[in-house]
Amino acid sequence: MPPPSVTQLSVARFLRYAWAAPCTAVGLACAAPALLSGARARVVEGVIEIALAERDPGRLLRALPFNAITFGHSVIATSRAELDRLRVHEHEHVRQYERWGLLFFAAYPLESLWQLLRGRRLYVDNRFEVQARAREVAQAVSKYSKL
Repeated sequence: MPPPSVTQLSVARFLRYAWAAPCTAVGLACAAPALLSGARARVVEGVIEIALAERDPGRLLRALPFNAITFGHSVIATSRAELDRLRVHEHEHVRQYERWGLLFFAAYPLESLWQLLRGRRLYVDNRFEVQARAREVAQAVSKYSKL
């Protein structure tokens, strides 16, 4: 079978972005007040990354229940350093949104509930988090095997 053409790849990419677009819109709406107040955004590998603080997130941002959170193709983090540290993990969540679209808003908490009902940990044992951590490990192994 021949490799996909550039056009086929472009269409596939467009469809992934369109499928996740409603989720991305939610992320941008959540980040809008921060962006209007000076938070910084940049695009990395096709993902809009928003840092709520450039360096030290301060006490208020450290009180948030997350260091970074993903909605579609947008990642909101407490600081630029957290974006850099968690990029591989959060970009795996982006790929999950590309697969699940709006359904991810239900799939993620339902997976946590399923883990809780099984006597496991809500966050740590959630298969979406397990998958994101596995991506981090694979990336680290790949990076260090090239040294």
